[in-house]
Amino acid sequence: MDRFSEYRIMWVLVFFDLPTETKKDKKEYALFRKNLQRDGFTMFQMSIYVRHCASMENAEVHIKRVKAFLPKFGHVAIMCITDKQFGNISVFYGTKPMAPNAPGQQLELF
Repeated sequence: MDRFSEYRIMWVLVFFDLPTETKKDKKEYALFRKNLQRDGFTMFQMSIYVRHCASMENAEVHIKRVKAFLPKFGHVAIMCITDKQFGNISVFYGTKPMAPNAPGQQLELF
């Protein structure tokens, strides 16, 4: 078996929706995000963090860590997908309408 197969390499995705109404809620939310980052997760979207893992066994280690620091309130979902599946994600970025730039001043050298 190929050690670095796109079917063996895994991505762990953590989706969460946590309350932020009170100061305590916001602190718990920030701590959860910080713990994800400490464990090597990066932000994919505001409430979705992802981590690359060499294998399912490695992914299970990180899933166990996330479960250890789950917040008391809110919803958290964890999903594993293969590198091949992750590579098939279509991502679209919208653009914010912007006013056109004012024309620059023409510089003459001669």
